[in-house]
Amino acid sequence: MEKGVPIRAISRGLAVLQSVNRGHSLSMMEICKHAKIPYPTACRIVQTLLHEGMIEREPSRKRYRATALVQSLASGFHDEDQLVSVARPHIVGLCEKLLWPISVTSRVGPHMMVRDSTHAMTSLTLTNYYPGFTLPLMECSTGQAYMAFCTDDQREHILDGLKQIDGSAERMAGLLLANDSLLRQIRANGYATFARNLYTDTPGKTSSIAVPLFKDGQVAGAIALIFFAVAMSMEKAIEQFFEPLKATADRISAELSSA
Repeated sequence: MEKGVPIRAISRGLAVLQSVNRGHSLSMMEICKHAKIPYPTACRIVQTLLHEGMIEREPSRKRYRATALVQSLASGFHDEDQLVSVARPHIVGLCEKLLWPISVTSRVGPHMMVRDSTHAMTSLTLTNYYPGFTLPLMECSTGQAYMAFCTDDQREHILDGLKQIDGSAERMAGLLLANDSLLRQIRANGYATFARNLYTDTPGKTSSIAVPLFKDGQVAGAIALIFFAVAMSMEKAIEQFFEPLKATADRISAELSSA
């Protein structure tokens, strides 16, 4: 097999398991939609995961949910929870002040993963994004902020990994990273923006502004403020929200570095 070419069946199986785990309870059609695979394939994968005990069917309806056995996949992996514990009081305070939800993210492979958020605290949101929700690296404001402020070596390593994945989001990331004009602009501004976010539960209805988080001078993640795209222009949002968002990120970064 050619180097770098994935085993499609494994990729699809993981996509189904991730979809069920994120969605908490999904119908078969919802699994197909979220995993982006055909119905017959989804049925076979779901039957396999049921057999392996990774998911279960709800007793009273045709919906599927993850079992406690999925935790075995994390055996041996010790996630650093310092980012969440340090950031939590700061993003809660910012959400209470600005009312819009705030998310804390870190990079996991070719994605940015939500580690914590304040969506449940405010009515100015369309979806409550739980920890574990992922977005393509270069098609979200937090990913662009991360890529702009990581080191050149880190960026090259990430780009090499993206080239090994044959997906539309990864191909778009390669195009965006073909030259560094976008990243240079983000570094000059101090923030990244994404208008009408595509990879959400409500595509096109929200926009976001993100700034990086640092620990000991190295980028550790990013925080974003998410707002309704119809509520205001990006220019107005930057004017209102960048300074308090940046001040919050600076406080989190300082606490992370002193911990």
